[in-house]
Amino acid sequence: MNNSRLVKISKFLSKYLRHTPNAIGIKLNSGGWVAVDELLIACTKNKFPITRQELQVVVDSNDKQRFSFDSTGTLIRANQGHSVEIDLQLEPAVPPDVLYHGTGCKSVESILQTGLSKMLRHHVHLSRDIATARTVGSRHGNPIVFAVDSKAMHQMGYIFYCSDNGVWLVDQVPPEYLQKI
Repeated sequence: MNNSRLVKISKFLSKYLRHTPNAIGIKLNSGGWVAVDELLIACTKNKFPITRQELQVVVDSNDKQRFSFDSTGTLIRANQGHSVEIDLQLEPAVPPDVLYHGTGCKSVESILQTGLSKMLRHHVHLSRDIATARTVGSRHGNPIVFAVDSKAMHQMGYIFYCSDNGVWLVDQVPPEYLQKI
């Protein structure tokens, strides 16, 4: 299976498991899960057939680990990044002392004034390392990375979650907890 096919499948899954599941006739269950068989049937009906093997390869090899199967392998979900209302059933977690957020240079001034907000998603996404944050930021142009004082935020009562793929999530990051690096 070639890499371009894997990228197309990943983008397709991202769109429908995170943003518009109804558009292909699936409904996300509690936790964002959908039956694998239901998803594969919906993909075929919507002229984008995916085999079970292709789905397995995408889940296993996606560099951002965007998707996961449940312990039985019969359910699949996007790990985070949803714009549709969904409770991913994540438990609050104590974050590392510092986390990172990557963005494009066009957003820097606004972020310095108002902080990070979740916009149309459920949470602000934060990384454990600068390299990952830089990669994320590069999708928005020239990347800029902010260090987030997550230890101080946590001490002030902000609630953090860690998704299955290691992305840290929080509702917002006020500007006083940010440092441009």
